[in-house]
Amino acid sequence: QVQLVESGGGLVQPGGSLRLSCAASGRSFGRWTMAWFRQAPGKERQFVAAIRMSDNKAVYADSVKGRFTISRDSAKITLYLQMNGLKVEDTAVYYCAATSRGLILSSIGQMREYDNWGQGTQVTVSS
Repeated sequence: QVQLVESGGGLVQPGGSLRLSCAASGRSFGRWTMAWFRQAPGKERQFVAAIRMSDNKAVYADSVKGRFTISRDSAKITLYLQMNGLKVEDTAVYYCAATSRGLILSSIGQMREYDNWGQGTQVTVSS
């Protein structure tokens, strides 16, 4: 088990940008997969983006492709989500997730594959 702590959420106007961070407790993450999910009020939690640490392969949900970028800082063991061109429909609680397995692409967006979760950070897009 690892501890994941998200930060960087807040209130932003449509078209604006935010960068979320997820700090992980110290260990080697060489073969892990880490991801961002989000949950809007009254809706199920959904996949946003994931990155496989072994080869830096990044995968995105269609709804955020071209606007969001997932990245990581190995030295700081931190995961990031750069969100540009934010829309009202991006409003949600954003969760960081991690698994010690290098997931195959067909599974990388599945919640059940991740066994470590952060507490979430609220992102509100509103004018």
